[in-house]
Amino acid sequence: MEALEKGKQAEYGAWLSIGVYIGLSLLKLGIGFWGDSKALMADGLNNTTDIIASLAVLIGLKISKKPADTDHRYGHSRAETVASMVASFIMVAVGLEVLTNSVLKLIRGDVQSPSLLAAVAAAIAAFIMYAVYRYNLRLAEQTNSHALKAVAADNKSDAWVSLGTVVGIVMSVLGLAWLDNVTAILVGGMICKTGWDIFREATHMLTDGFDEEELRKYKVTIAAVDGVENVLDIKGRSHGNQIFVDLTIAVRSELSVSDSHDITENVENELIDKHQVHHVHVHIEPHT
Repeated sequence: MEALEKGKQAEYGAWLSIGVYIGLSLLKLGIGFWGDSKALMADGLNNTTDIIASLAVLIGLKISKKPADTDHRYGHSRAETVASMVASFIMVAVGLEVLTNSVLKLIRGDVQSPSLLAAVAAAIAAFIMYAVYRYNLRLAEQTNSHALKAVAADNKSDAWVSLGTVVGIVMSVLGLAWLDNVTAILVGGMICKTGWDIFREATHMLTDGFDEEELRKYKVTIAAVDGVENVLDIKGRSHGNQIFVDLTIAVRSELSVSDSHDITENVENELIDKHQVHHVHVHIEPHT
């Protein structure tokens, strides 16, 4: 699948999330206000910020498709990772807001038993969000889009948040009214946790962090190529859904330039075919 086509599919996943979040946020905020459920309103507020976060990801995906130019020789694919980081900031900010308001209401004793309809709305939302999560996760794996993986992680978090909201509201209706505020606090905590996880992965990628296990697999593949005597060095970095690998191999010193070049071509092809690496730079040293 070409990079452009992958980008279009990833955008579709972001658009799907935006549409679902708009519908669910209106549903939760409306029923939460009418049914006097702080937990459901917190969940609905979470979904409104998810709209903004998904829009940020969508913008990042569009920018990442721009080709390389004079001042972006490696292309613009890292815009996708920057978008994930922006989304994480939004999530954490909202999570802290929900946490603060819920704690203050609990301290003040502002507790009321919500309507059971709020639990029904939360249950429907949990089912829908889990379905969206499964779809976006599969799409993220197919397109290798880190931004869409962040969206899928947010979808999954939202599904669990809504499920927790169901439990809190039902318990409140059964007589433990303070549990509605407690559930809202837990919702805020889960929002912050999701935002932190996305932020940590984005910063790891932006600082050229790379999975050591993946590098080990690449090294095994390279070492098996005919003519490679040793893998002296290997480095990897991610630019959005594209992987760049720089490596140094040792070949027999008596080989001609043409033969050595053929080995580098074979190394590149193996990494592209077996590991979906997009760009490979091979440096050759004589084997001693």
